Amino acid sequence: MEKKATEGAVLLGLLGHGISSSRTPRMHINEGQAQGIDIDYRLLDFAGRTDEPPLNEVLDKIQAAGFNGINVTFPYKQSVLPHLDVLSESVRAIGATNTIVFRDGERHGHNTDSWGFGESFRRGMANTIRDKVLLIGAGGAGSAVANALVMENIGQLLICDTNIDAAERLAHALNHSFGADRACAVTDLPDAAHHANGIVNSTPIGMEKLPGLPLPTECIQAHHWVADVVYFPLETELLAAARAKGCRVLSGAGMALFQAVRAFELFTNLPANPTRMQATFDHWPSGLNDGGR
Repeated sequence: MEKKATEGAVLLGLLGHGISSSRTPRMHINEGQAQGIDIDYRLLDFAGRTDEPPLNEVLDKIQAAGFNGINVTFPYKQSVLPHLDVLSESVRAIGATNTIVFRDGERHGHNTDSWGFGESFRRGMANTIRDKVLLIGAGGAGSAVANALVMENIGQLLICDTNIDAAERLAHALNHSFGADRACAVTDLPDAAHHANGIVNSTPIGMEKLPGLPLPTECIQAHHWVADVVYFPLETELLAAARAKGCRVLSGAGMALFQAVRAFELFTNLPANPTRMQATFDHWPSGLNDGGR
Protein backbone atom coordinates (compact mmCIF):
# COMPACT_ATOMS: atom_id res chain seq x y z
CA MET A 1 0.00 0.00 0.00
CA GLU A 2 3.02 2.26 0.38
CA LYS A 3 3.72 2.29 -3.35
CA LYS A 4 2.16 5.31 -5.04
CA ALA A 5 -0.35 4.83 -7.81
CA THR A 6 0.57 5.67 -11.37
CA GLU A 7 -0.37 9.31 -11.97
CA GLY A 8 -3.88 9.49 -13.39
CA ALA A 9 -4.57 5.79 -12.77
CA VAL A 10 -7.64 4.36 -11.12
CA LEU A 11 -6.20 2.62 -8.05
CA LEU A 12 -8.02 -0.59 -7.10
CA GLY A 13 -7.27 -3.64 -5.00
CA LEU A 14 -8.45 -7.02 -3.79
CA LEU A 15 -8.50 -7.61 -0.04
CA GLY A 16 -8.49 -11.20 1.17
CA HIS A 17 -6.57 -14.34 2.05
CA GLY A 18 -4.86 -16.61 -0.47
CA ILE A 19 -5.74 -14.51 -3.52
CA SER A 20 -2.62 -14.86 -5.66
CA SER A 21 -4.52 -16.87 -8.30
CA SER A 22 -7.39 -14.38 -8.62
CA ARG A 23 -8.34 -13.43 -12.17
CA THR A 24 -10.19 -10.32 -11.01
CA PRO A 25 -7.22 -7.94 -11.30
CA ARG A 26 -6.49 -8.77 -14.93
CA MET A 27 -10.15 -8.48 -15.91
CA HIS A 28 -10.27 -4.93 -14.52
CA ILE A 29 -6.88 -3.94 -15.95
CA ASN A 30 -7.64 -5.19 -19.47
CA GLU A 31 -11.14 -3.73 -19.53
CA GLY A 32 -9.70 -0.41 -18.42
CA GLN A 33 -7.11 -0.52 -21.20
CA ALA A 34 -9.85 -1.25 -23.75
CA GLN A 35 -11.70 1.85 -22.57
CA GLY A 36 -8.63 4.07 -22.37
CA ILE A 37 -8.34 3.95 -18.59
CA ASP A 38 -5.14 3.14 -16.72
CA ILE A 39 -6.04 0.83 -13.84
CA ASP A 40 -3.50 0.07 -11.14
CA TYR A 41 -4.82 -3.06 -9.40
CA ARG A 42 -3.09 -4.52 -6.34
CA LEU A 43 -3.48 -7.68 -4.28
CA LEU A 44 -3.86 -7.01 -0.56
CA ASP A 45 -3.28 -10.52 0.78
CA PHE A 46 -3.04 -11.02 4.54
CA ALA A 47 -2.97 -14.83 4.50
CA GLY A 48 -0.56 -16.32 6.99
CA ARG A 49 0.40 -13.01 8.57
CA THR A 50 0.83 -13.12 12.33
CA ASP A 51 0.93 -9.33 12.52
CA GLU A 52 -2.34 -8.63 10.69
CA PRO A 53 -3.64 -5.26 11.92
CA PRO A 54 -7.28 -4.64 12.85
CA LEU A 55 -9.54 -4.45 9.81
CA ASN A 56 -10.46 -0.82 10.36
CA GLU A 57 -6.77 0.12 10.37
CA VAL A 58 -6.31 -1.77 7.10
CA LEU A 59 -9.18 0.16 5.54
CA ASP A 60 -7.83 3.45 6.90
CA LYS A 61 -4.47 2.80 5.21
CA ILE A 62 -6.10 1.74 1.95
CA GLN A 63 -8.25 4.86 1.92
CA ALA A 64 -5.34 7.13 2.87
CA ALA A 65 -3.25 5.62 0.06
CA GLY A 66 -5.76 7.00 -2.44
CA PHE A 67 -7.53 3.84 -3.55
CA ASN A 68 -10.67 4.48 -5.59
CA GLY A 69 -12.13 1.16 -4.52
CA ILE A 70 -11.42 -2.43 -3.56
CA ASN A 71 -12.93 -5.84 -4.05
CA VAL A 72 -13.34 -7.87 -0.86
CA THR A 73 -13.18 -11.64 -0.58
CA PHE A 74 -12.79 -14.37 2.05
CA PRO A 75 -12.69 -13.86 5.01
CA TYR A 76 -13.76 -10.21 5.13
CA LYS A 77 -17.11 -10.02 3.31
CA GLN A 78 -19.14 -9.82 6.52
CA SER A 79 -16.63 -8.55 9.07
CA VAL A 80 -15.99 -5.43 7.00
CA LEU A 81 -19.58 -4.16 7.28
CA PRO A 82 -19.26 -2.27 10.61
CA HIS A 83 -16.41 -0.26 9.09
CA LEU A 84 -18.41 1.09 6.13
CA ASP A 85 -20.29 4.39 5.97
CA VAL A 86 -22.92 3.64 3.33
CA LEU A 87 -24.48 0.27 2.53
CA SER A 88 -26.30 -0.44 -0.72
CA GLU A 89 -29.70 -2.07 -0.68
CA SER A 90 -28.13 -5.36 -1.79
CA VAL A 91 -25.62 -5.30 1.08
CA ARG A 92 -28.36 -4.59 3.61
CA ALA A 93 -30.40 -7.51 2.24
CA ILE A 94 -27.50 -9.97 2.00
CA GLY A 95 -25.41 -8.93 4.98
CA ALA A 96 -22.13 -9.07 3.08
CA THR A 97 -20.12 -6.93 0.70
CA ASN A 98 -17.56 -7.75 -1.96
CA THR A 99 -17.05 -4.25 -3.41
CA ILE A 100 -16.17 -1.00 -1.63
CA VAL A 101 -16.07 2.34 -3.41
CA PHE A 102 -14.28 5.25 -1.73
CA ARG A 103 -16.09 8.47 -2.55
CA ASP A 104 -16.13 11.90 -0.88
CA GLY A 105 -14.34 10.53 2.17
CA GLU A 106 -16.86 7.75 2.69
CA ARG A 107 -16.79 4.00 2.23
CA HIS A 108 -19.68 2.74 0.12
CA GLY A 109 -20.35 -1.00 0.33
CA HIS A 110 -21.92 -2.92 -2.56
CA ASN A 111 -22.59 -6.58 -3.30
CA THR A 112 -22.03 -7.71 -6.88
CA ASP A 113 -21.67 -11.40 -5.96
CA SER A 114 -25.42 -12.00 -5.83
CA TRP A 115 -26.09 -10.51 -9.25
CA GLY A 116 -22.97 -12.25 -10.57
CA PHE A 117 -24.10 -15.70 -9.42
CA GLY A 118 -27.65 -15.05 -10.57
CA GLU A 119 -26.52 -14.10 -14.06
CA SER A 120 -24.27 -17.16 -14.28
CA PHE A 121 -27.07 -19.40 -13.00
CA ARG A 122 -29.61 -18.01 -15.48
CA ARG A 123 -27.24 -18.71 -18.36
CA GLY A 124 -25.82 -22.03 -17.21
CA MET A 125 -28.67 -23.75 -15.37
CA ALA A 126 -31.77 -22.94 -17.42
CA ASN A 127 -34.59 -25.50 -17.31
CA THR A 128 -33.32 -27.28 -14.20
CA ILE A 129 -35.65 -28.71 -11.55
CA ARG A 130 -35.52 -26.42 -8.52
CA ASP A 131 -38.05 -27.72 -6.01
CA LYS A 132 -35.40 -28.17 -3.33
CA VAL A 133 -31.80 -27.00 -3.47
CA LEU A 134 -29.04 -27.70 -0.97
CA LEU A 135 -26.76 -24.74 -0.28
CA ILE A 136 -23.55 -25.56 1.59
CA GLY A 137 -22.15 -22.49 3.30
CA ALA A 138 -23.87 -19.56 4.99
CA GLY A 139 -21.03 -17.05 5.03
CA GLY A 140 -20.59 -13.95 2.91
CA ALA A 141 -20.63 -15.77 -0.42
CA GLY A 142 -23.39 -18.07 0.80
CA SER A 143 -25.64 -15.16 1.70
CA ALA A 144 -25.20 -13.64 -1.76
CA VAL A 145 -25.80 -16.96 -3.51
CA ALA A 146 -28.81 -17.74 -1.32
CA ASN A 147 -30.52 -14.48 -2.27
CA ALA A 148 -29.79 -15.10 -5.95
CA LEU A 149 -31.14 -18.64 -5.80
CA VAL A 150 -34.39 -17.66 -4.10
CA MET A 151 -34.88 -14.93 -6.71
CA GLU A 152 -34.39 -17.61 -9.39
CA ASN A 153 -37.53 -19.42 -8.24
CA ILE A 154 -36.03 -22.05 -5.99
CA GLY A 155 -38.90 -23.77 -4.21
CA GLN A 156 -37.08 -24.27 -0.91
CA LEU A 157 -33.46 -23.69 -0.02
CA LEU A 158 -31.87 -26.13 2.42
CA ILE A 159 -28.94 -24.37 4.09
CA CYS A 160 -26.14 -26.33 5.75
CA ASP A 161 -23.15 -24.80 7.51
CA THR A 162 -20.76 -26.01 10.18
CA ASN A 163 -21.98 -22.94 12.07
CA ILE A 164 -25.65 -23.83 12.56
CA ASP A 165 -26.40 -20.37 13.96
CA ALA A 166 -25.22 -18.78 10.70
CA ALA A 167 -27.41 -21.15 8.68
CA GLU A 168 -30.42 -20.37 10.85
CA ARG A 169 -29.85 -16.61 10.63
CA LEU A 170 -29.62 -16.79 6.85
CA ALA A 171 -32.76 -18.93 6.59
CA HIS A 172 -34.64 -16.52 8.86
CA ALA A 173 -33.53 -13.52 6.78
CA LEU A 174 -34.61 -15.18 3.53
CA ASN A 175 -38.02 -16.14 4.94
CA HIS A 176 -38.51 -12.60 6.21
CA SER A 177 -37.68 -11.13 2.79
CA PHE A 178 -39.23 -13.69 0.44
CA GLY A 179 -41.94 -15.46 2.41
CA ALA A 180 -42.26 -18.24 4.97
CA ASP A 181 -40.69 -21.62 4.29
CA ARG A 182 -38.56 -20.46 1.37
CA ALA A 183 -35.49 -21.55 3.32
CA CYS A 184 -34.58 -23.72 6.29
CA ALA A 185 -31.38 -24.62 8.11
CA VAL A 186 -30.41 -28.30 8.03
CA THR A 187 -27.83 -30.32 9.90
CA ASP A 188 -28.13 -33.73 8.22
CA LEU A 189 -26.13 -33.17 5.04
CA PRO A 190 -26.71 -36.62 3.45
CA ASP A 191 -30.47 -36.41 4.08
CA ALA A 192 -30.67 -32.90 2.64
CA ALA A 193 -28.72 -33.97 -0.45
CA HIS A 194 -31.03 -36.96 -0.88
CA HIS A 195 -34.09 -34.68 -1.07
CA ALA A 196 -32.47 -31.95 -3.18
CA ASN A 197 -32.59 -31.47 -6.94
CA GLY A 198 -29.46 -29.36 -6.94
CA ILE A 199 -26.38 -28.79 -4.77
CA VAL A 200 -24.47 -25.51 -4.52
CA ASN A 201 -21.13 -25.09 -2.77
CA SER A 202 -20.59 -21.57 -1.46
CA THR A 203 -17.74 -22.44 0.90
CA PRO A 204 -14.02 -22.00 0.14
CA ILE A 205 -13.59 -25.79 0.15
CA GLY A 206 -12.15 -26.82 -3.19
CA MET A 207 -9.86 -23.82 -3.59
CA GLU A 208 -6.18 -24.50 -4.20
CA LYS A 209 -5.43 -23.59 -0.60
CA LEU A 210 -8.38 -25.61 0.78
CA PRO A 211 -8.59 -28.80 -1.31
CA GLY A 212 -11.34 -31.33 -0.79
CA LEU A 213 -15.11 -31.64 -1.13
CA PRO A 214 -17.82 -29.93 0.94
CA LEU A 215 -19.82 -33.18 1.18
CA PRO A 216 -19.14 -36.91 0.75
CA THR A 217 -19.10 -38.08 -2.86
CA GLU A 218 -21.77 -40.69 -2.10
CA CYS A 219 -24.19 -37.81 -1.45
CA ILE A 220 -23.94 -36.76 -5.11
CA GLN A 221 -26.30 -38.60 -7.44
CA ALA A 222 -26.83 -38.51 -11.20
CA HIS A 223 -30.15 -36.65 -10.88
CA HIS A 224 -28.45 -33.69 -9.18
CA TRP A 225 -27.24 -30.55 -10.84
CA VAL A 226 -24.18 -29.17 -9.04
CA ALA A 227 -22.79 -25.62 -8.90
CA ASP A 228 -19.64 -24.26 -7.26
CA VAL A 229 -18.58 -20.69 -6.47
CA VAL A 230 -14.89 -21.64 -6.41
CA TYR A 231 -13.10 -20.85 -9.66
CA PHE A 232 -9.46 -21.62 -8.97
CA PRO A 233 -9.21 -24.35 -9.90
CA LEU A 234 -12.08 -24.21 -12.38
CA GLU A 235 -12.59 -27.96 -12.12
CA THR A 236 -12.91 -28.41 -8.38
CA GLU A 237 -12.98 -31.82 -6.77
CA LEU A 238 -16.73 -31.32 -6.29
CA LEU A 239 -17.38 -30.65 -9.97
CA ALA A 240 -15.11 -33.49 -11.07
CA ALA A 241 -16.98 -35.92 -8.80
CA ALA A 242 -20.36 -34.64 -10.00
CA ARG A 243 -19.33 -34.77 -13.66
CA ALA A 244 -18.17 -38.37 -13.21
CA LYS A 245 -21.66 -39.26 -12.02
CA GLY A 246 -23.29 -37.62 -15.02
CA CYS A 247 -24.49 -34.47 -13.26
CA ARG A 248 -25.00 -31.16 -14.98
CA VAL A 249 -22.41 -28.80 -13.48
CA LEU A 250 -21.75 -25.07 -13.22
CA SER A 251 -18.32 -23.75 -12.30
CA GLY A 252 -17.58 -20.56 -10.40
CA ALA A 253 -16.29 -18.88 -13.56
CA GLY A 254 -19.57 -17.15 -14.39
CA MET A 255 -19.99 -15.68 -10.94
CA ALA A 256 -16.38 -14.45 -10.97
CA LEU A 257 -16.92 -12.85 -14.37
CA PHE A 258 -20.22 -11.11 -13.74
CA GLN A 259 -19.36 -9.84 -10.26
CA ALA A 260 -16.34 -8.19 -11.88
CA VAL A 261 -18.49 -6.70 -14.64
CA ARG A 262 -20.75 -5.01 -12.11
CA ALA A 263 -17.84 -3.96 -9.88
CA PHE A 264 -16.02 -2.34 -12.82
CA GLU A 265 -19.09 -0.22 -13.48
CA LEU A 266 -19.24 0.85 -9.84
CA PHE A 267 -15.53 1.73 -9.78
CA THR A 268 -15.45 3.67 -13.06
CA ASN A 269 -19.05 4.76 -13.76
CA LEU A 270 -18.60 3.23 -17.22
CA PRO A 271 -20.41 0.22 -18.73
CA ALA A 272 -18.26 -2.89 -18.92
CA ASN A 273 -18.09 -5.30 -21.83
CA PRO A 274 -18.80 -8.83 -20.48
CA THR A 275 -17.59 -10.54 -23.66
CA ARG A 276 -14.26 -8.75 -23.49
CA MET A 277 -13.87 -9.45 -19.78
CA GLN A 278 -14.70 -13.12 -20.32
CA ALA A 279 -11.99 -13.32 -22.99
CA THR A 280 -9.50 -12.09 -20.40
CA PHE A 281 -10.79 -14.61 -17.86
CA ASP A 282 -10.64 -17.48 -20.35
CA HIS A 283 -7.08 -16.69 -21.47
CA TRP A 284 -5.63 -16.98 -17.97
CA PRO A 285 -2.70 -17.21 -17.43
CA SER A 286 -1.57 -16.37 -20.96
CA GLY A 287 -3.22 -12.95 -20.63
CA LEU A 288 -0.76 -11.95 -17.93
CA ASN A 289 2.16 -9.73 -18.75
CA ASP A 290 3.11 -8.34 -15.39
CA GLY A 291 4.16 -11.32 -13.34
CA GLY A 292 0.69 -12.17 -12.12
CA ARG A 293 -0.37 -8.95 -10.42
